[in-house]
This record gives sequence, structure tokens and C-alpha cells, in this order.
Amino acid sequence: MRDLLDFSAKSVLVTGAANGIGRACAKLFAERGAAVTLADLDAAKNSEAAKTIAAETGATTFADAADISDDAACARLVAGHVARNGGLDVLVNNAGILATGGLLDLKAEDFDRVLSVNLRAVFVLSQLAAREMVARGIRGAIVNMSSLNSVLAIPNQLAYATSKGGLQQLTKAAALALAEHGIRVNAVGPGSIMTDLLKTVMADEEGRRRLLSRTPLRRVGEPEEVAAVVLFLASDLASYITGQTIFPDGGRSALNYTVPVADA
Repeated sequence: MRDLLDFSAKSVLVTGAANGIGRACAKLFAERGAAVTLADLDAAKNSEAAKTIAAETGATTFADAADISDDAACARLVAGHVARNGGLDVLVNNAGILATGGLLDLKAEDFDRVLSVNLRAVFVLSQLAAREMVARGIRGAIVNMSSLNSVLAIPNQLAYATSKGGLQQLTKAAALALAEHGIRVNAVGPGSIMTDLLKTVMADEEGRRRLLSRTPLRRVGEPEEVAAVVLFLASDLASYITGQTIFPDGGRSALNYTVPVADA
């Protein structure tokens, strides 16, 4: 079983890797022996993350500051990873952004900005990675970071929900297109995970109770718990899984009522 989670002969590219779920993914792959490229727009935090993960795991890591909303930057990112590692075995499309606004007030440029990172960049990077995998004849894996909001909408996060809904269909279509090459494409749709953004919500008692009232497991998830699902989908343990989205959401997507919440 452990051999199926051994990535010591593989290389992994993770976008949005400086913080939160992306950083947890990069660290977990590094712990399993992979050579990992961490890509993020925040060069300083990304570099710190790569150095820390390398020190903690002994793995080979590289920090690449990249704006994935730019096609040329995506091409450079993938080419750089391939040049350093001799190929690309796993792509984790984790990077994502928000722009608050609903149908009546969201600016078109903000809508475009969110989709450029959350959806278009995933297409561009996946195409580049898949072409490299096909050229080498390897059975690679692509894991996209979707969201529970791909199926449950928030009215003032129109752009984000739209991008994640589109990402779910992109995952399915890409999986079908690459199946003949043995390349699997799946997605992970987290619920409420303890990222920096959610820490602010949890610090407010009303916000905390509202969030937990719709979470059957009655706690917030951790980035490492999402990373574990990503690792599974990229591994040979998931060798017969493609075109799927797994939701680590504490049971929220199955809930049609609220649950009682204990006082803090």
C-alpha cells in the first residue's frame, strides 16, 4: 500500500503553493519523495515555503514566481519544471482567486480576472502538461482544485462559483480526452477549510456558528486533509478513477438541514 503512495521517482508542479491548501499539497508530495515545483504570484512567501518544505522533508523543491493568468508565464512555468526534472508527472491546479460581487454589482473586469486564474489558466496549464505527458508516453495525473461552490452557489461570489462550476466540466471533458493516453484528470472540491481567510470568519462567534451549523462533522477541515485527497487522486491507489470530483466537506453537501453547535 505504501508503495502506491511513493512519489520518489516523480515530479510534481503545484500552483498557488505559497499558502494554505497548495502549500499543504506541496509538502505532502515532498514527504512522499517527489521533486516539487511550487508556483505562486507571491514570490517571497513562495520562496519561503519551498525552502521550509525542503528543510523539513529533504526533498528537492523549487520556487517559481508566476502569474498564471498570463499564457506565456504558464508556458515558461511548465517548460522550466520539465527542464529541471526531465518531465512532469503530476500537475496540481490549486491557484484561485475571489472577487466579491453578485449579478447586479459585479464588474465585468473582475469576472474576467477570476475566470482567467480559476478556469482559463487551468485549461492552459493542463494542456501544456498533458502534451508533455503524451510526448513522453507516461501515465500522468492532473488534479484540479474545485470547490463545494461548484455545486452550491453563493450570490455575492458569482465569479468564483461560476469558475468552479466550469472547472468541474473542464475536469470531465479533459479526463475523457486523455483517457486513451492513460492520463487521469480529477478534481477536489473542499468545503470549509482552515485557511487564512476562514480564520477571520471563525474568529466571529456568529460566523462560526453559522458555518458549523451546516457542517455535520461539526468542525472545520484542515489543509492537510485536502492535500491527502489530492495525493490519493494522483497516486496509483486511484488508478481507475478519472473525471471525478471528490468533496472533502465534512458532510455539508449531503445536508438539507442545520445541526446544533456547541458554544466555543
